[in-house]
Amino acid sequence: MSVEPPAREIHRVTLANGLRVLVVPDPSTPVVGVAVHVDVGFRSEPQGRTGFAHLFEHLMFQGSESLEKLAHFRLVQSSGGMFNGSTHQDYTDYFQVLPGAALERALFLEADRLRAPRLTEENLRNQVDVVKEEIRLNVLNRPYGGFPWILLPPVLYDTFPNAHNGYGDFTELEQATVDDAAAFFDTYYAPGNAQLTVAGSVDVDAALALIEKHFGDIPARPTPRRPSFAEPVPGSERRRSVPDAQAPLPALALGYRLPDPGADLDGYLGHALLGSVLGDGEAARLQRRLVHADSLVTDVSAGAGLLGPLDARDPDTFTITAMHPVGVDPDRVLAAVDEELDQLASAGPTVEELSRQVARWSAALHQENDRVMNRMLGLGARELLYGRAEISDELPARLAAITPDQVRDAAAALRGAGRGVLLIEPSAQQWDPAEPTTETAAPEIVDPVGAAAGEQA
Repeated sequence: MSVEPPAREIHRVTLANGLRVLVVPDPSTPVVGVAVHVDVGFRSEPQGRTGFAHLFEHLMFQGSESLEKLAHFRLVQSSGGMFNGSTHQDYTDYFQVLPGAALERALFLEADRLRAPRLTEENLRNQVDVVKEEIRLNVLNRPYGGFPWILLPPVLYDTFPNAHNGYGDFTELEQATVDDAAAFFDTYYAPGNAQLTVAGSVDVDAALALIEKHFGDIPARPTPRRPSFAEPVPGSERRRSVPDAQAPLPALALGYRLPDPGADLDGYLGHALLGSVLGDGEAARLQRRLVHADSLVTDVSAGAGLLGPLDARDPDTFTITAMHPVGVDPDRVLAAVDEELDQLASAGPTVEELSRQVARWSAALHQENDRVMNRMLGLGARELLYGRAEISDELPARLAAITPDQVRDAAAALRGAGRGVLLIEPSAQQWDPAEPTTETAAPEIVDPVGAAAGEQA
């Protein structure tokens, strides 16, 4: 397979303290983006401290060595910039976009909190309350809260890192201490465990000099060993039902294991395009069959990645989700999905069908990468996760090179392995994370509570 060369210059440097740096100049834009990706997500948080990675993301916005609380906010906004952060399965990112002339200010701000965030009892207790309110808003008091990213993993996976609730359990959040936060920072926020990305209106040599000035004196610390989260693929279907007092309609989610994108990127992209063939647009197969022809569901979607495509290391999840009328037996929906997968596993998609979905992907990728923020975050995340930021630039060409046979193979792989089936049942009873759920051939729930993925600070 031929792959077009990257469209952008990518300059790599590693500082003496271990910090990895990408500088990606783009003279077509007047703004600059600065992002720090830290190699820790909610899969790395310790057992007994569910939600800690996301809680710590919040703490990183509460002041630093040189700045009082809210000073970071004021300095970015007064420069005409924006900033945020988010927590994912395998990384946490912090980012800002400002006018190009404010590059040094952005680098100072990110370096200052990577050197020494302000970890105090007051800040910790305040942010525990903020995170608990997020959980109430985004999960406990919202229809389909945590569907499927919190509720599906404990059906498909067995181990704590893969199965637990990344938003956090209230009791465990409340028990977090400043010592816990300091230990988490010392372990995971070492410079050698982070990736700095600068993209946009920059001169490479000047930017590297400023990066050395602000980040170079952060003391090196041991970099944690990255564990493997691998576990066997289920050999059969696992099923679980969860009541939802807020849900107006029943819903279901199917979860399947994806190929490792670090070892088999084309196999992963075959699954990504399978998701599009199944669920992307009115002409997609599940849309035509389940929504329009059989009227089994009111909405259906499919895709690669629990939190989105190419957003995690192995293992990750291919999902199919649907909402259906109360009178429809979910087994009818599952049977129809299986029939469509069987047809694709037998004959694959047509050339025209696949070309249409590749065109949709390419248009979306080009539109997304028009924004410096999205381009910077994609480059930084793929460099951290897979060691190749260039994947972001190669994606349109790599997707265009995927054949109908590769999509057929992806459908056959789904039909040939076990899966998780999550059923959401409207109920007067609110789902209580402390109570067991109705399940069939499923692993024990490790720590279910709810939330919304990648919540921003």
